[in-house]
Amino acid sequence: MTAMADILRPRRAPVLPGDRTVRARAVTAGLVVLLAALSAASLAVGATGTSLWDALATLARGGEIGLRERIVLFDIRLPRLAMGLLVGAALAVSGAVLQGLFRNPLADPGLVGIGPGAGLGAISAIVLGGMLPARLQALAGNHLVAVAAFLGGWATTLMLYRVSTRNGRTSVAVMLLAGIAMAALAGALSGVLIYMADDAQLRDLTFWGLGSLAGATWTKTAAALPLIALSLAAAPFLARALNALALGEPTAAHLGIPVQLMKRLAILTVAAAAGAAVAVSGGIGFVGIVVPHLLRLAIGPDHRYLLPASALLGAAMLIAADMVARSVVAPAELPIGIVTAILGGPFFLFILLRNRGVLAM
Repeated sequence: MTAMADILRPRRAPVLPGDRTVRARAVTAGLVVLLAALSAASLAVGATGTSLWDALATLARGGEIGLRERIVLFDIRLPRLAMGLLVGAALAVSGAVLQGLFRNPLADPGLVGIGPGAGLGAISAIVLGGMLPARLQALAGNHLVAVAAFLGGWATTLMLYRVSTRNGRTSVAVMLLAGIAMAALAGALSGVLIYMADDAQLRDLTFWGLGSLAGATWTKTAAALPLIALSLAAAPFLARALNALALGEPTAAHLGIPVQLMKRLAILTVAAAAGAAVAVSGGIGFVGIVVPHLLRLAIGPDHRYLLPASALLGAAMLIAADMVARSVVAPAELPIGIVTAILGGPFFLFILLRNRGVLAM
């Protein structure tokens, strides 16, 4: 009976050589703590003397927070933090999904034309928005640039899908090449519009193109939240398919993965997340490339852990970059795209040089 009980007793699966499950869970837990700490620090850092800790101490003593402190904390810093969390997570997860789909560690929304398409929409709104009928301008209000950017990203995605799909089958190689061509075309058209812009529009274009969270409001955050939240919720359901796709499309199909459906869902997920992120924050580079790549080196390529970890690290990276952007030249502010490029570019090169042997395999 004892022997039979030993056989029937459930056992833990053995840890295989190279299994990074334990490390992945530990890293994910660490990222949760890191993101919480950075979020609290973000609410305490700024050009004004307002401090989150002073406000909490006032509340603990039974006092009331002053009007100035309430405006700074709840109307400026808190929506900025919320938008930073959404945009950072959206860009990082978009990069991770595209890298898994294309099986290319350098893929990101900019490479397949989604980012440049959204940028073209925003530039068109800034330069040509004054030519729209007054009723349409009044209807769009202050959200004309964000709406145009989102529509530009979606239009690029739809054209990309049409070009790369034939007889119901989507070619990843054609999609990648078509995305590069569309990105170049969007860049050329954006250049024409920039050439037509006046001095005031050029300042807006420069600041928007480099990315910023300075214009964050609860209204903008609420507008981006549904699409980004749905995309982040849908991404984990692609994990098994992306893991199988790493073995090749024929193998994934033999494993029961609906490859064509998975491609459509992956592209739609990325388009919604990246389009909404670019629409509210402008062009912010390196997050979609650096974050998934660093996590692959740390926890491995299993998308079950890579996708949620990318969301956490992407949000943490953007919040940290935003604090640097607000502090370095205070009371002025750097565009956050400059900070991510300065911090992300050299660090990414360092990681590549340090791991050339691993990456060449």
